[in-house]
Amino acid sequence: MDDKNLTIGDIAKELGVSKTTISRAISGKGRIGSETKEKVLQYIEEHNYRPNVIARGLAKSRTYNIGLVIPGDYNVVELPFFQNCMLGISKVASSMDYDVLLTIVSEEDISQLQRVIINRKVDGVILTRTLVKDASIYYLKEMGIPFVTIGSFADDSVVQVDNDHARACKELTEKLLAQGIEKIALIGDSQDYIVTENRLKGFLGAFAQNGKKPVEERIYLDVTQEKQVEEIVEKLLLNKTECIIAMDDFLCSCVLNVLRKKKIAVPKEIKVASFYSSSLLENSILPITSIQFDVKELGEITCKKLLKMIEGEETRPQSLLGYQVCMRESTQMM
Repeated sequence: MDDKNLTIGDIAKELGVSKTTISRAISGKGRIGSETKEKVLQYIEEHNYRPNVIARGLAKSRTYNIGLVIPGDYNVVELPFFQNCMLGISKVASSMDYDVLLTIVSEEDISQLQRVIINRKVDGVILTRTLVKDASIYYLKEMGIPFVTIGSFADDSVVQVDNDHARACKELTEKLLAQGIEKIALIGDSQDYIVTENRLKGFLGAFAQNGKKPVEERIYLDVTQEKQVEEIVEKLLLNKTECIIAMDDFLCSCVLNVLRKKKIAVPKEIKVASFYSSSLLENSILPITSIQFDVKELGEITCKKLLKMIEGEETRPQSLLGYQVCMRESTQMM
């Protein structure tokens, strides 16, 4: 018989035992003699038998699916981040015979996630963004479903994996201050995102560390559109800003576009940096000072944590991953 088509019934018939005995040997549950169990497992190994996922799921009350929750309001520029996260998650999930079920939510609507949980379609969930007030987190905690967040959250009982944004942003800002650049502006995304909070914390921490205080008029948050960036850059040019730090690659690319249109030379007339690097900035003609994170690793570690939780194993509640501050031509002193 072709080993690829081998079934529990075939093994039971070959060894002269019941299907129940074979199932018990595979699952490790129920009464079965050690000699019989060893005989079954040896036969399985010799014939490279892999139990049907559905059958294993029924035996363990598992779906062998994990839910991956993506924010519905992400923009095209953020796509590489989510793609790399998914690559890491899928790699680990598939190695453990798990499939990934994609679910989309928004701040106001988590109905897709609720439906997946109510219909018992997944064994656990990964959230790819954390909000200050996060309905998805509150719901998953209430339902008692294993879940891990990619991103920090104020509740220490939530298992979370994140890059050390506060420390990374502090280090980059300190390096600029050390060059004698003090008139630094910051343009950031929505304050609903915890990552915005952490990046701001790092920025302010660098000034405090150096006994300085940033000018409030040079800090702009809740910036989500290129039109806003254009207006802000015009104001910053008027008040003699020396350097503009964008909190992410989208905002940084907007800043560069505005400066290009106005024929403002970087770094000669103004310097530019980003608290997050991606392929968007890597393809820039002028190398941009930025922070690099291993997003694929972020996905891999998050998935490993979730699978441990599903198996009932303990895992550290919070993991902060490393980063690399890359000082490049866009902030060079002229």
